[in-house]
Amino acid sequence: MISYNPKDWFTYIFRFHKADTFRKLLPLVIGIGAYTAFISYGEVNWWNMGGNPYIKNLPVMHSLLGFAISMLLVFRTNTAYDRWWEGRKLWGALVNNSRNLAIKMAAILPKEDETNRAFFRKIIPAFAYALHNHLRREKTRIELFEGNDAAHLANKIDTDKHIPNQVAALMLDQVNQLYREKKLSESQLLFINPELSSFTDICGACERIKNTPIPFSYSVFIKKFIFFYVMTLPFGFAFTLGYLSVPVVAFIFYVLASLEIIAEEIEDPFGGDANDVPTDKLSANIHKHVAELI
Repeated sequence: MISYNPKDWFTYIFRFHKADTFRKLLPLVIGIGAYTAFISYGEVNWWNMGGNPYIKNLPVMHSLLGFAISMLLVFRTNTAYDRWWEGRKLWGALVNNSRNLAIKMAAILPKEDETNRAFFRKIIPAFAYALHNHLRREKTRIELFEGNDAAHLANKIDTDKHIPNQVAALMLDQVNQLYREKKLSESQLLFINPELSSFTDICGACERIKNTPIPFSYSVFIKKFIFFYVMTLPFGFAFTLGYLSVPVVAFIFYVLASLEIIAEEIEDPFGGDANDVPTDKLSANIHKHVAELI
């Protein structure tokens, strides 16, 4: 995720960053400009369409459709941002629950029980890393399990199956083992149960966002609407603006298409785009904080 100072907005006007839509849309903007120039040249020099009352009233249609397309794009952007913000809240809950479980296990487990303390020191951040890679459809980083005390755990992870579920199951198995060995009381088991259950709840909620995109027909309709709206703009602007319609139409296309591209980028908050939720950094923070607590 890009870090910036929201109060220093003026310096970002002329700065092009990796996720800037201008770079992505530049070939299309040039194409729209060339198309508009061709229509403007034909109307000004050949077709004399400015005297046609039907063509002359095209800006009225554009005004009405402009309001409709702006409402659609606002709804599209808000829906995409809601998905991004929900993803960020889920990972914020994962950070808090990981810390809470680490604090509770550090208080419950005796300091001389280094084996179990080392297990939870590794398994709690391992879930965050596994979820991060699962949402990005990568293999888990099982090297987190490497070490003198927990190297055998790597053999219990099947990378062809649902890895976060396996990590959560290992965590719960260890807790139940501690309960059977009388190292955890029944009240302590209930004490840590909310954090243990929250891991799979967060994983399922993240999968819901990841695997449920915006309905196909809705997304395609907006793209078609933008395309045909922009394609008709030169016919209404050329006879009043002349060749000035070239930058005007190109700029209108840039604004409308940029809103759609931004919505497409943030509607999947767990990808590798510059503006996505920084799950890798959050996983690293969980790893660091758990190591400090246990």
